[in-house]
Amino acid sequence: MALLVVPLGVSAAKYYWFGDRSVNWQSADRSSAGLLPQPAAHPEALVRVFAARTVRWRGIFAVHTWLVFKEKGASRYTRYDYTAWGEPIRVNGFAADGRWFGDAPIALAAADGDAAALMIPKIEAAIASYSFRAYGDYRAWPGPNSNTFVAAVLSAVPELQVALPPTAIGKDFPWSGEAFGWTPSGTGVRATLGGYLGLTVGWVEGLEVNLLGAVFGLDIRRPAIKLPGIGRLGVSA
Repeated sequence: MALLVVPLGVSAAKYYWFGDRSVNWQSADRSSAGLLPQPAAHPEALVRVFAARTVRWRGIFAVHTWLVFKEKGASRYTRYDYTAWGEPIRVNGFAADGRWFGDAPIALAAADGDAAALMIPKIEAAIASYSFRAYGDYRAWPGPNSNTFVAAVLSAVPELQVALPPTAIGKDFPWSGEAFGWTPSGTGVRATLGGYLGLTVGWVEGLEVNLLGAVFGLDIRRPAIKLPGIGRLGVSA
């Protein structure tokens, strides 16, 4: 209980005292955070996975993740989000590296050049075949939500070797309908009961226990502990 209550309490204190996110969502800053080069200055293919704290009090618990890519020679980036409003799979609804309603994103994974070029068709195929794409499919908890969508797409490109953070609530929802299977990185296995309970063991993901969407864990490859609300504490992922 302490592992659950204390980290969430710290995250709540940070939210209320040091980083108020209670701004009106309609007027919140969604401008570019300057994390991507201008397409003309980077003609090679590119793939990025971004994360930022979710809107208002939900940011105590969770991040929102999204995908960005650019094919070789393309004049613009393509961004994919999965949202609770409008068309569930939203294409270029926001600046590619835009702030998520005031919160600056961080890059979780990156690929460039030939490696990225090989990933892009797989990403597009995974998006096209994503099951939960109808109106009303989105559920903030335990999923399917934005993090479920990104986790499902990442499973199609295990060579990206990325683990979504413990604050990506919904990443453990069974997007394939299977309670047991490989991790998105392909380096381990995971078991989940509808996203409410779960266990993940993998070289990239480390050891993770999911309790009602709250994730506790250890990263051995890049030493860190994983805590609900706070995220990773240790070596950068």
